[in-house]
Amino acid sequence: MDQKFNKPKGFGEILDHTFSLSKNRFKDFFMILLIFMGPVYLVQAIIQLLSGTSFVREVGSGNGWLEQIVSGFNDTATLDTGSLGADLGLILVGFCSVILFPVAEAAVLFAVNHIRKNEEYTIGSVIKQAFSRFWPILGSSILFGLIVFGLIIGPIIIVTLVGIFGSLANPILGIGFAILLFLGFAVGIGYLLTRWSFYFGSVVFEEEFPGLSRSWKLTRNRTWILMGLYIVFFLIVSCISFAMEVTFGLILGNSVLLQIIVNVATIFTTLIFSVGYAIMFFDSKVRHDADDLKEMIEDYNSTQSPR
Repeated sequence: MDQKFNKPKGFGEILDHTFSLSKNRFKDFFMILLIFMGPVYLVQAIIQLLSGTSFVREVGSGNGWLEQIVSGFNDTATLDTGSLGADLGLILVGFCSVILFPVAEAAVLFAVNHIRKNEEYTIGSVIKQAFSRFWPILGSSILFGLIVFGLIIGPIIIVTLVGIFGSLANPILGIGFAILLFLGFAVGIGYLLTRWSFYFGSVVFEEEFPGLSRSWKLTRNRTWILMGLYIVFFLIVSCISFAMEVTFGLILGNSVLLQIIVNVATIFTTLIFSVGYAIMFFDSKVRHDADDLKEMIEDYNSTQSPR
């Protein structure tokens, strides 16, 4: 077994291991994700072309260069949402994404697991392993998505109502209380989602469904560190995506080529996050399994001690 996976790691060590593994096995991970995500993005590009979006550069009317770029984004958005065929195509793309993208991430997890065990693997073999868990992965992902939706929508409604009615009584106190309530809900939601986040790894490797209880055990005593790692990965992914979209958007406008570049960047950021998630999951397993072993030894010693 790879010794990097065999010992508990700290915050910085997990980040370092994520980037080093992503670099060393970039070709394998990128190809796995491209096989699943590439066709979906290709269909999206074809739909954009058929809806009238320019391939190379999409700009609108206006006197200045920046005004033309901004106008191009507005015109393209209006064009995309004004066609029934384009809308149905986007719905199809979204549906395929929900089905295929979790399987792609599962294939990356299987590849990382083979690396952890120093086992040989092929891209085809890990894809086959991922599809063997297709229905549990799909079912648990949909369930987790519904949980996330409920956790977000409920607090939004509560904070909005508190802000509206509170501001009627006292604008400053009402808005201030709504902000504090929002921050409290944000921390609480982040805590719960972190505790349940390893449901995916549990479903993929341990054949549990939906894996929420197993995830709750794995994240014990590590919740805030894991939440911090998720925040760091989110910031990294967001910065890369934002930089790519703004940089090329100023040149290409809201064109099909821009969307292709952004989608390639999305595959790259998904690779980083998937590898990071796998390392976090296996690190939690090492810690949890070690704790279970210690408890077994302590229980055995207590039963063997003279009375």
